[in-house]
Amino acid sequence: MARVPIALTMGEPAGIGGEVTIKAWLNRRETNLPCFFAIDDPARLERLAKNLKWPLKIAPIETPADAINQFEQALPVLAKPLPGNLTPGEADPRNAAAVIGAIDDAVKFVQMGAASAMVTNPINKHVLMKQGFQHAGHTDYLAERAGGTDTPVMMLACPGLRVIPLTVHMSLQNAIRALSTALIVEKTKIVNDALVRDFGIESPHIAISGLNPHAGEGGLLGTAETEIIQPAVEILKRDGLFVWGPVPADTMFHERARAEYDAAVCMYHDQALIPIKTLDFYRGVNITLGLPFIRTSPDHGTAFEIAGTGVADERSLVAALKTAAEMARRRPKLETAV
Repeated sequence: MARVPIALTMGEPAGIGGEVTIKAWLNRRETNLPCFFAIDDPARLERLAKNLKWPLKIAPIETPADAINQFEQALPVLAKPLPGNLTPGEADPRNAAAVIGAIDDAVKFVQMGAASAMVTNPINKHVLMKQGFQHAGHTDYLAERAGGTDTPVMMLACPGLRVIPLTVHMSLQNAIRALSTALIVEKTKIVNDALVRDFGIESPHIAISGLNPHAGEGGLLGTAETEIIQPAVEILKRDGLFVWGPVPADTMFHERARAEYDAAVCMYHDQALIPIKTLDFYRGVNITLGLPFIRTSPDHGTAFEIAGTGVADERSLVAALKTAAEMARRRPKLETAV
C-alpha cells in the first residue's frame, strides 16, 4: 500500500506557525515525526530560518506524493505565495486569501486521498473575518467544506486526558442557553464512535460533567443537571454507551478520577480547556471529530508577541502531527508515511 503524507497548513503568516513548522522538521528524527508537507510560501520560511540562523533546507514539491522521497533531506513545501507583508507579529489582511487557500488545499488533498490527514497551524480569525471569512474558526469552516452535513466536535487531548467542550466559541451566557439533551446525546455519540474508530478503544467509558457547582446539588444550585443532562445520560445508556454523570466538574479531573474514563464531555469551553492546559500545556492537541477526514491542530494560538523570536515551543505541533498519523493508521485505505 502506498504511503500517504500529512498536509500541514501555514496558518497566520505573522504568527508562530512557520517557526514551529521548521522546528518540528529540524527535530524530526529525535521525535520520530511522520512525513508531512507544508502548504506555505517557501520564501517566507527560508527568510524566517535565515533570520533565526536555523539550518533549514526546503524541497519545493508539485504534489503531496513528492514529499515522501524528500522529507528526510528537506522540508517539502507545496508553494502558496503570500502577496502581503511578512513581518512577524504584524498581520496583513492581503495574506488572508492564501491562508484560507492553504486550508482549502489541505481539505482537497485529504478528500482525494493524496494526504492521510490535515494538520492546521493557528489562524487569526479577526484578520480573516475582515476579508469576508464568516466562521468562528477552523472547526465550523471544515464542517462546511466537508459538505455541511456533519456535526463537528472539538476534542482536546494530551497524554492522560481527552476532553470535549459541548459548546465552544461563545459567551458563557449563550453556552448555557445552547445546552440541550439532544446536543449532549448527539455529540457524545460522535465522541464514542471516534474513540472506537480513531483511538482503538473497544468499549469507551465517557464521563459527562455537570454544569452547576456540585452538579446542581440536587437542584439547590441549578436544574440543568436534572432537566437536561441526566435525561441525556439515560438515553445514552439505553443506547448501549458506557457513560455516567452528571459528574461535578471540580472532582472529575484529579488523577484517580481521570483513570476511570477515556474522555470527559464538558458543558462549555473553559470547563474542558482549563484542566487539559493545566495538566500539559505544551503537548495538547486539538482534534476535530465527526468529519469524514482527519484534522488535528496544535492547541495554541498565533502568539504574535513572540513571533519571529524563535522561542515558540513546537511540542504541540509535534503532538498534533503524531496524533494525526496514529488516527490515520486506524482508518481504512490509508497508511501514513513515517
